[in-house]
Amino acid sequence: MAVDVDDLVTRAREGQPRAVARLISFVEDGSPLLREVTAALAPHAGRAHVIGLTGAPGVGKSTSTSAIVTRLRARDLRVGVLAVDPSSPFSGGALLGDRVRMQEHATDPQVFIRSMASRGHLGGLSWATPQAVRVLDAAGCDIVLVETVGVGQSEVEVAGAADTTVVLLAPGMGDGIQAAKAGILEIGDLFVVNKADRDGAESTVRELRHMLTLGAGPRSGPAGDRWKPPVLKTVAAKGEGAEEVVEALFEHHAWLERTGELAGRRRARAAVEIEAIAFGMLRARIGDLRGDATLDVLAERVAAGDTDPYAAADVLVAGLAL
Repeated sequence: MAVDVDDLVTRAREGQPRAVARLISFVEDGSPLLREVTAALAPHAGRAHVIGLTGAPGVGKSTSTSAIVTRLRARDLRVGVLAVDPSSPFSGGALLGDRVRMQEHATDPQVFIRSMASRGHLGGLSWATPQAVRVLDAAGCDIVLVETVGVGQSEVEVAGAADTTVVLLAPGMGDGIQAAKAGILEIGDLFVVNKADRDGAESTVRELRHMLTLGAGPRSGPAGDRWKPPVLKTVAAKGEGAEEVVEALFEHHAWLERTGELAGRRRARAAVEIEAIAFGMLRARIGDLRGDATLDVLAERVAAGDTDPYAAADVLVAGLAL
């Protein structure tokens, strides 16, 4: 069945959830129409504030996301949520696809929630996340929230996919030490200690603030106007502290625009995406060469000691250039 991509994009921009969902499915499935879809979306993207939320399992990422969405909707903003989940070992789909903690927003036409399977991709995101963000951006979302998979210390990739990165922690989980080990302090623009009604919350806040004063955390921006990541407390299950988090998010966005950091981050994000697509194309061509036995012949020569891997790689790259 033929697909009218322009019509699909038009309907997505009008806020039709099925059109948005279909475009994201094209992205996730690597559809042959993906080039056409991306070209059609490009003129309409680049307006949304992309916010990444990361943290270890159990800190309350989905509950916090829901609380933030509630506050954003109170400001009459259109919100998209990409929740990256672990992959099912059987279907490859998202294990928590129903997003039970965000069901209160399921009937709101101004909120689009999509679960995406990580499909083995490390870094807490799905490989399709950047292009799925573009779909929601072009579809008119004012804010796009990207919630990472929650796998622990490898979740730093979200900083490269977002304008603002929120790091969620909880008391009693050793998160201060985990943050230092994971390099999380370097990627966070905003730190939120959730479940702040538990014992140890004040201690976690003090520890984080102390680490940040030691020079960890983002220090980009011109001298005299550098961002100092705030540390806030919330009880997301009760909605407490969510308004302060949203205020801090808008303050950070204003700082990004004022200092030119927003444009810089988006250029860096585009460069990474272009590089990933180019590498994918190169891998596909290498696969074609394997079908021609070129790669196998080179591998056999290296294994036999007839040549070295660098020389073999030179031959392979020269073949790719033909």
